[in-house]
Amino acid sequence: MSLQTPLARVRGLGSAREGTHHWWYQRLSAIALVPLSLWFIYALTVMPSFAYGNIIAWITTPLTAVLLVLFIPCLFYHAQLGIQIIIEDYIDSEWQKISAIILVKFLATLAAVISVLAIMKIYAGA
Repeated sequence: MSLQTPLARVRGLGSAREGTHHWWYQRLSAIALVPLSLWFIYALTVMPSFAYGNIIAWITTPLTAVLLVLFIPCLFYHAQLGIQIIIEDYIDSEWQKISAIILVKFLATLAAVISVLAIMKIYAGA
């Protein structure tokens, strides 16, 4: 016997009302990362050398800049979601868990913003 209403069972919401939401975002970010990761690996393998000038020239092409700006935040977001699950599963103390999740979210957002700003600066030629 379940204490949930039929509507709650259909929606799949747990007691915290965000487990399914988190799961879907992790799957959607993984789906977005598949073509972006394949592109990134291919682009790196066909690059003639990893000299500074070649990397700058590669980033200043419009398609590369756009794909990198899509790839990097998606990568950090997906990583943050995965690390959050690990923290929730393995840290018992509630204050440590909340602190660690906040720290991971902050660091992932900071790293993504810095990375995107660096790509935009390289693309703009500044």
